[in-house]
Amino acid sequence: MPRTPRRSYENVAVRPLSYHSRNNRRLVVALLALTAVLVVGTVGYVLLGIDPLDAAYQTVTTVTTIGFREVVVFDAADKVYTMVLALVGVGTVLYTLTLTLELVLEGQLGNLWGRRRMQRDIDALEGHAIVCGWGRVGRSAAEQLVHGGAQVVVIDKDEERLTTCPYPHVLGDATDDDVLRAAGIRVARTLVASLDNDAGSVYVVLTARTLNPELFVIARSRTDDAEPKFVRAGADRVVNPQRIGGNRIAAFAESPYVVDFLDVVMHEGGNEFRMVDVEVHDGSALSGSTVADTRAREGGAAVLLALRTQGRFVTNPAPATVIGPGDVLIAVGTEGQIDDLRGQAGER
Repeated sequence: MPRTPRRSYENVAVRPLSYHSRNNRRLVVALLALTAVLVVGTVGYVLLGIDPLDAAYQTVTTVTTIGFREVVVFDAADKVYTMVLALVGVGTVLYTLTLTLELVLEGQLGNLWGRRRMQRDIDALEGHAIVCGWGRVGRSAAEQLVHGGAQVVVIDKDEERLTTCPYPHVLGDATDDDVLRAAGIRVARTLVASLDNDAGSVYVVLTARTLNPELFVIARSRTDDAEPKFVRAGADRVVNPQRIGGNRIAAFAESPYVVDFLDVVMHEGGNEFRMVDVEVHDGSALSGSTVADTRAREGGAAVLLALRTQGRFVTNPAPATVIGPGDVLIAVGTEGQIDDLRGQAGER
């Protein structure tokens, strides 16, 4: 899986269409109005008998209040038209200049290009992970996903928090359909719901599942009571950090070196070995083969630790065990061995 581009997105916040600042929309309207005034003014003078270049010059000098001189001797119709153009055009020019200055002072105009560039980067993603909530859990999840080679888009409604986010991100409420669409929900592979309250996270799971039924959804639960609600909303996995923390403490007390080893193979990118799960797809080279065939592949093979088949795990499966489509292999190996295993399993 391609890694997230090494581009800094700190201090930049992308807003979806429904969250674009009002001032940016006003600026676009003001520029369109100014353009319309200049075009209409020029055309009007041409219709009054002035050649196009002189007509454009007269329009600009009128709406900018420069007013050097009239390019021709004005009759009554020319004078009336010029007065109307001055009243409309001067107001439009002043409004546009004032709004532009306001945006520059607020820093919005200078940040607009960065936001648009980031949105283009997000639109180009496919098969990425969306992390909803840039808190401690969301930040840790995003870092580990990127560390594992995934592309990540972060969603949070706190603009100040997002200024520290180095990954592509969307400013807005993750429960809003438009915000999820701006993050590329329809082509995403994974979503992590980790808001600061369970009710919001449940709603994110429900909305995301509706927008992309094939999405793999992981929800962070703050209480035990919320876990079944997440499952009913459509979460594939529910994680309770407090419970995991307790289990980890107990595991360290019982088998500290086992925990250290699992940390290395799961999270240390510089380590020689990795532990992964690989799903076997129909029609792949592994479908219909045996565990012995997998272990005997030329050039070395990843060590098969377990096999999930028909809803249950088989640890250290027997050599004669037949691997079928839909089975999941739990294996440890080098980067090359893992890539070879994924290719044989038919993963993209």
